[in-house]
Amino acid sequence: ILAGGKGERLKPLTDNLPKPMILIDGKPFLEHLINLLKENGIKDVVLLLGYMPEKITEYFGDGSKFGLSIKYSIGAVEDETGARIRNAKDLMRDKFLLMYCDNYWSLNLERLEVFADAHPSLMTVTVYSNKKGVTKNNMFVDNNGYVMAYDKSRTNPNVNGVDTGFFIVNKKEIFGMMPAENFSFEKAIFPRLIEARQLAGYLTDERYYSIGSIDRLPATEKFLGPQKVIFLDRDGVINKKPPKADYVKNWGEFVFLPGAIEAIKLLNDNKYQVYVISNQPGIARGMMTKESLETINRNFEASLKEHGAKVDGVYMCLHGWDEGCDCRKPKPGLLFDASFDHQIDLRRAVFVGDDERDAATGEAANCPVILMPSDGSLLDVVKSLIKE
Repeated sequence: ILAGGKGERLKPLTDNLPKPMILIDGKPFLEHLINLLKENGIKDVVLLLGYMPEKITEYFGDGSKFGLSIKYSIGAVEDETGARIRNAKDLMRDKFLLMYCDNYWSLNLERLEVFADAHPSLMTVTVYSNKKGVTKNNMFVDNNGYVMAYDKSRTNPNVNGVDTGFFIVNKKEIFGMMPAENFSFEKAIFPRLIEARQLAGYLTDERYYSIGSIDRLPATEKFLGPQKVIFLDRDGVINKKPPKADYVKNWGEFVFLPGAIEAIKLLNDNKYQVYVISNQPGIARGMMTKESLETINRNFEASLKEHGAKVDGVYMCLHGWDEGCDCRKPKPGLLFDASFDHQIDLRRAVFVGDDERDAATGEAANCPVILMPSDGSLLDVVKSLIKE
């Protein structure tokens, strides 16, 4: 983990504290990263330090109290990223994960390694698609999964993502490219890898969070803070499912399943955020109008309100089967949209569905899934979940 910079954009918070020690939800941001690595089965961590290293070494020690081993490579404050990595060469394994200390992305190392194995290269980088435009892009990943351009200035309009600061690095070849002087890893190594088609790009719609500047802290605090979130499929979970190839086309056809309203009220009482996730292609197929769907949604929420219940949001895909959108289940776009809007950590949420498409949606979004039992109800599922 590169953790040696001065954190100029976080001043005055970093006047007497290194950037990764900024508190997020009551503990250093770096601790959140350490816990993320532990969750992914990593047992050995090397921290590359420079600015106020003692603040970090005193807190983390040898890593044993965090359930892994931590070693340190301490250089000058003036060292750039490349020099810090090069100076820690003897502490690195033949293949290692490289990370920035100020970005948090919900790493699934097993999935990232599968991608890297399928895209032979000297280095793999995770790239956020940034479809919502939360920052400026700096990379272009082609349809084959390789980075074709890198723009550190972030002025190139022909790029389609931004690196999240998570890399899989093949040590021998990459270290062989490094100059002897102080240097920027990104400026010196990325262009050479791109030219040789040796930089694979894992393009993801899953947002990353950062402490790189003060304005980014509130969203990061919310994402890493306490959360109780549940996503509910609609037809077959909340209301009676219409026959195959048919839809709930008007409010008169909407029939709550037994216990569904009570289940949502129970979730509300236990401080859960509740979101509805549903495919509704009836509009695209000409079987209903958008206005009728909006009427159904209004009456749905009004009915809940009459019983002291509510949902925090409704996310629906209105596209047809063959439109190639990112939001129609089993694609995970609706979950990513809700996660983006409300800073939800999908790994700590749960998605309740009623068929295999829902299971595939959760798997694609790294969100745990509960499928409704054929002889059970949403209320049964919720009671069991709350009991846990």
